[in-house]
Amino acid sequence: MAAKKLVVFIDSGDTLVDESTEVRNKDGIVEKADLIPGAGETIRTLTEQGYTVVLVADGEEKSFENIFCQHGIYDCFLSVICSEKIGERKPSRKMFEAAMKAAGLSESDKQRIIMVGNNLGRDIKGANEMGITSVFMDWSPRYPKMPSDLSETPDYVIHAPRELIGLVDYLQKKISMGY
Repeated sequence: MAAKKLVVFIDSGDTLVDESTEVRNKDGIVEKADLIPGAGETIRTLTEQGYTVVLVADGEEKSFENIFCQHGIYDCFLSVICSEKIGERKPSRKMFEAAMKAAGLSESDKQRIIMVGNNLGRDIKGANEMGITSVFMDWSPRYPKMPSDLSETPDYVIHAPRELIGLVDYLQKKISMGY
């Protein structure tokens, strides 16, 4: 039986979207924003290669819809799990559990899930506490790059969205070989 594909949970702000370019309306909803260079191509490539991609982000659903529709990648996400819908923010287990449920995953699937994010205290800590492989994208100068403790220490570090493609391929090979 063939190994199951790796599943990518990914954050939005300063992981895919350049937060400094966000234009918000009077209600605080992001109406438009620029993607980080290579982010759109990375998400399209991962989905074209058959990987399941789930957005797991703090914020409002309409903001994510606006941004990712603007860039033509909204449909690349199997699901959008956001704090507005869940009622909690990362590192809450509820965010990750909702993403797992949306992707049809169980506890036994955790070894084939990765969480990619830019915030050590939210994305990385949450993934680590769930037993999910954590990938820190240190692109943004706006957030700390040094873990405050072991719970914030990522399994892998990338510096730009395009690096995620090679890392996902590497991790998929490890899964396929049973490591």
